[in-house]
Amino acid sequence: MKIVYRAADIIEAEIVKGMLVANDIEANVSGFYLQGGVGEIAPTGLANVFVPDEDYGSAKELVLEYDGNQSIQNSNTSNAEAINTGIISTGPTKGMLAIVVVIISISVLGYWVVLLN
Repeated sequence: MKIVYRAADIIEAEIVKGMLVANDIEANVSGFYLQGGVGEIAPTGLANVFVPDEDYGSAKELVLEYDGNQSIQNSNTSNAEAINTGIISTGPTKGMLAIVVVIISISVLGYWVVLLN
């Protein structure tokens, strides 16, 4: 199975999956339970749509049509290969950084409360 689409959230991933299934392409979504683990902050980049290797070409065409981005249509590089070659960055997102800042802030405030008592 190959990743044919990296969605912003689980809802968009399910929409793309529905489009693929409607076109007789088997599709699976991953990342559903990962989003709930983050809490109230909306995480991004956790939802991926997978298709079988033999359906990747036709699925990619449908996704590009959905995405409206025809300039990458001739690219044979999958998203996973693009990440490995450095074309797509997998660095920390703003949501992840916000979580880290909140956790550090709570830790510092808790330490001050203990010191003041």
